[in-house]
Amino acid sequence: MSTILIVEDEEILREELVEMLEVKGHRVLSAEHGAAGLKLFNENAIQLVISDLNLPQMDGLALLRACRAISADVPFMIMTAFGSVKNAVEAMREGAADYLMKPLAMTELITKVGRLIEAADLRSENRILKRELNRKVGTHEMVGASPGIIKIRELIQKVAVARSPVLITGESGTGKELIARAIHAGGLAKNEPFVPINCAAIPETMLESELFGHQKGAFTGAVNDNEGLFRSARRGTIFLDEIGDMTLSLQAKLLRVLEDKMIHPLGSNKFIPFEGRILAATNRDLRIEIGEKKFREDLFFRLSVVELIAPPLRQRTEDIPGLARHFLNRFNRELNRNYEGFDDQALQLLSTLPWKGNIRELQNTIERAVILGAEPLLHAADLHMGPATTVCAAAQTNNLRDAAATFERDHIARVFTQCGNDKRKAAAELGISVSSLYRLLGSKTNEEESPAV
Repeated sequence: MSTILIVEDEEILREELVEMLEVKGHRVLSAEHGAAGLKLFNENAIQLVISDLNLPQMDGLALLRACRAISADVPFMIMTAFGSVKNAVEAMREGAADYLMKPLAMTELITKVGRLIEAADLRSENRILKRELNRKVGTHEMVGASPGIIKIRELIQKVAVARSPVLITGESGTGKELIARAIHAGGLAKNEPFVPINCAAIPETMLESELFGHQKGAFTGAVNDNEGLFRSARRGTIFLDEIGDMTLSLQAKLLRVLEDKMIHPLGSNKFIPFEGRILAATNRDLRIEIGEKKFREDLFFRLSVVELIAPPLRQRTEDIPGLARHFLNRFNRELNRNYEGFDDQALQLLSTLPWKGNIRELQNTIERAVILGAEPLLHAADLHMGPATTVCAAAQTNNLRDAAATFERDHIARVFTQCGNDKRKAAAELGISVSSLYRLLGSKTNEEESPAV
């Protein structure tokens, strides 16, 4: 059942619309002027607004703008007299989903209502599916049973049910976003959006607008209103990755949001309530950054109500075999391969490598091995990691022929990776044919039958 808001000052028509839509199974709220309509919109989960253009206290255009400022996802249908077509066109430009001419054709109204409700439901279902995917990623990929990862899981359970900010620190590739997703998935607002933002990936000049939104005309190129990522999170979670890359001026504005729970869009004179939760992450030592005047101390204390430290992979080596099998199973599915596992030398090699890139480096290594290796098992020679690994892998045998074969295979894999997995380019660099490249990599298929890699 959908909830529809009718805003119409003509009592007879308003009651007729309410009765007709209730017969169709909708819950219908009604108001006789724009101000009352806006109050109902604020207090209820509305799926569709149907409003007259000419209203007392607040006209239809003003109501449209106010409703879209609260939630741009709710479709808005305008009713207008024939002589006000120009106003209807303006309403469409302002974001109205559709319009109806008075006197109303009730069959047309029912058809348009059904179409708009169906489209809104589809958007809602898509958001739910995305959130469900986020929750699965956050909980299922936290693999391991080392003391460090067990402690992280325990802390996640404790902080998830709160709404306080959490600061997640750790080296690059240690899974800080997975921790943030797990916190969100275990929280009271788990059905609300999880919005990840990489502060280092958005240009400094655009970051404030992306975070807090802007009004049309706020700056050159602002041709439409933008609600911003903070407001798009609703009551969910904002995850600010690489928070240490945020400029001092923007840090001050973020601190204000944390303290006042209000957002100030660029170009607007209004402050909008923010009900979401903020999680932040960094691979920098913010205490050092504070000493160097690169990060605000007051913001650090506000963000780090709870601080979680993601352990590097070298401190949880007992988790490496399980993580490797986890990634192997995933890439078997994604790449349509059928590896049974790793041989003993491969597992030994995986457990002794330094993994400076942590879990991300391990994941990339397994993916590359699945692409370039030969079933049924992955061998040490398949785990090409560069010159240091080549020497280590070749040293696993004293047989000169086997060592030479290992070196040749690793050299080919390295060139193949450097060429961006371009088969023809790699073959040209190696001075061999494409068919020879497949043969040397152990492929049993020709170029046309092989999937793109």
